Amino acid sequence: MAVKEIITNKKILTGRVTSNKMDKTVVLEISHRQPHRLYKKYVTKTKKIKAHDEKNECNVNDIIRVIESRPLSKDKCWRLLEIVERAK
Repeated sequence: MAVKEIITNKKILTGRVTSNKMDKTVVLEISHRQPHRLYKKYVTKTKKIKAHDEKNECNVNDIIRVIESRPLSKDKCWRLLEIVERAK
């Protein structure tokens, strides 16, 4: 799936799919490492978000890219932009 480069001020995140059991919705986990401000040890922070998958094409452990959108439901305000890497 090719994605056109459009200049926009919407956030784009990349994460790993942890669940696809809902209809047209995937749960993805976004993790990043940052140093602890006092101890200077790197800590991995994770966040789970729900994203809209119109064609139900994502599977568990796929790496996907999502883009910010209008609220689609109570918890869902991200849309699937592209699948970066399929699970093996």
